Amino acid sequence: MSCKAAIFDLDGTLLDTLEDIADSVNRVLRARGFPLHQIDAYRYFVGDGSRMLVKRALPENERSDASVERCLSAFKKDYADAWDVRTRPYKGIPELLDCLVQKGVRLAVCSNKPHACTVLCVEKLLNNWHFDQIVGQSGRYPKKPAPDSALAIVNAMGIPPIEALFVGDSGVDMQTAVSAGLLPVGAAWGFRPERELLAKGCRFLARRPLDILQLVG
Repeated sequence: MSCKAAIFDLDGTLLDTLEDIADSVNRVLRARGFPLHQIDAYRYFVGDGSRMLVKRALPENERSDASVERCLSAFKKDYADAWDVRTRPYKGIPELLDCLVQKGVRLAVCSNKPHACTVLCVEKLLNNWHFDQIVGQSGRYPKKPAPDSALAIVNAMGIPPIEALFVGDSGVDMQTAVSAGLLPVGAAWGFRPERELLAKGCRFLARRPLDILQLVG
């Protein structure tokens, strides 16, 4: 294929954010006397936005709209102060981004993380590379797996969907890519298992970031 752009999910794809997310939500739960979760449980809590993350972490009998909103507000405040304690780019991501830029492939980010936080993460931890578009969840577009945000990115870049990769670590990302007509590339180093990626439409499974260079001429 002619690859002119690579669109990346953020959490579990470019950045390993799991520990900071888990620690933050667990602090909110602990303050209210709710049971805590092991870090691995958060691999399945994330991916559908902050509200759903908090709702999944709460006990089933504490998931009223009011309870979720209170805990969501507390999580946003906590996470804003401690989002970068352990969060770092995955091993191999800097080298991948360097190679893509050298080959003239344009970069973008498409995340269900709140938009302001998405921009902050990219600007602080991925500031060695230029991303043409950074789109997080703001209400402007429906959350992934709706294709709207991904299509808005390629449209803004002036690139046909067929000439762009969508790299993500979850079934949600693969569904987004399929719906938008992008090539679905599974990031097997991320939060979700390979079987989920393959079941949801992954057409190229990358077990390490540099594997993606096989798709770039």
